[in-house]
Amino acid sequence: MRDLQVFCAIMECGGVTQAAQRLRISQPAASKMLRQAEDRLGFQLFVREGKRLVPTAEAHALLPEWLGAAAALDGVSRLADALRKGRSGRLAIAAVPVLATALLPYVVQAFRTRQPGILVSLRACTALEAAHLVADHRADLAVILGQSADPRIERERLGTSTIGCVLHPGHPLVHRRRLSLLDLADQPVISLSPQQPVGALLRQAMALEPHMGQVVVEVSQSSIACALVRTGAGVAVLDGFGLLEARTQGLSVRPLQPVLPLEVCLLRPRHHAQSIPAALFTDLLRETAREALAEGHGRG
Repeated sequence: MRDLQVFCAIMECGGVTQAAQRLRISQPAASKMLRQAEDRLGFQLFVREGKRLVPTAEAHALLPEWLGAAAALDGVSRLADALRKGRSGRLAIAAVPVLATALLPYVVQAFRTRQPGILVSLRACTALEAAHLVADHRADLAVILGQSADPRIERERLGTSTIGCVLHPGHPLVHRRRLSLLDLADQPVISLSPQQPVGALLRQAMALEPHMGQVVVEVSQSSIACALVRTGAGVAVLDGFGLLEARTQGLSVRPLQPVLPLEVCLLRPRHHAQSIPAALFTDLLRETAREALAEGHGRG
């Protein structure tokens, strides 16, 4: 790269001294680099006429290609510097919907403060789809509820979210500090689908309770369940992040007995080194998830 810069500077300035001054190096260093370049090439690039160096025909022939190589190398250097300092790049994140809305916005905001040049792509999807996106290297990271058995990915447990109930502030059961499955026996229950971890856990627990009622409304996202609770359509059973989302909407939240714990997990490709932005995002995610889960348990 330095040889290219010296050659181009001499072509423009007509002398080694002027070229060295432009490049802020010593005249002997510039002369040495020119000689080294000529030795490697096997022919002269300049001939001296008086006080000037005149380019040879070979130098003129090389100039267009040399300029292109110099521009390409400079572009690589600038891109590497931008990637190192977080001024360029892309980070793709996949997450189940409730985490995409209740947890990741805070992580993305903290990440953007530190890495403003990185484009963040956030995709909400099912846990199964998120695992496939990571395994196929179409997402750098994924955050899900529950576990994944895909051998192509590695899983890190971020914490445990406890399932609870969401009620309308005027609901008759709102005066109770905690609710049991029996309390829900005569209530219209709103649940996530059984294909989702929360819905599956709820149905397993209900199957063990002989006097338990039935789910009357199935939804795909916690935000939909909260909207239904606001209309008085029933009592929703959601994970801890869904409960946080419900609180922000002014709904009442109560713990559910028996306790139904649900793991919050980070997924990343197995045997694949993380990029600098992905490593920073992971650190921020761990911290934010720990704080959010502590808040959810403390206020449950």
